[in-house]
Amino acid sequence: MSTSIDQIYEDFAFLDEWEDRYRYIIELGAGLPPYPEEARDAAHKVQGCVSQVWLHSTISDGADPTISYEGDSDSHIVKGLVAIVLALYSGRRASEMLAVDPDGVLKRLGLDEHLTPQRANGLRSMIKRIRMEAATVAEAAPAS
Repeated sequence: MSTSIDQIYEDFAFLDEWEDRYRYIIELGAGLPPYPEEARDAAHKVQGCVSQVWLHSTISDGADPTISYEGDSDSHIVKGLVAIVLALYSGRRASEMLAVDPDGVLKRLGLDEHLTPQRANGLRSMIKRIRMEAATVAEAAPAS
């Protein structure tokens, strides 16, 4: 995915109306690369989301590995939220992922106030899963 979290911040600041921001979120989701069919299984499904959401990770080697993600959802708006989560976390080192303040990001984007409770819970479930994986990878990584 080529849209950075900084670009998303800028685009959100430019869009005054939430209707436009929702359209933008849907566009972000539409821009995600195709998700691998073989990863549409229970192991990759995110629990706690009303819509179906899948996350697949690739972990590099090393003392502080980089974790890259692919994601998808059966809902257009949730797929856009997946795109935001991937912009925030994918391609970072495990230690960097753990240093991110997800509540601060949601607040800065206004998502904490403008998502339905079900979507907000689903978004938090995605973030929780990624942060748990980052913590596990960071703990298991060999010391340098």
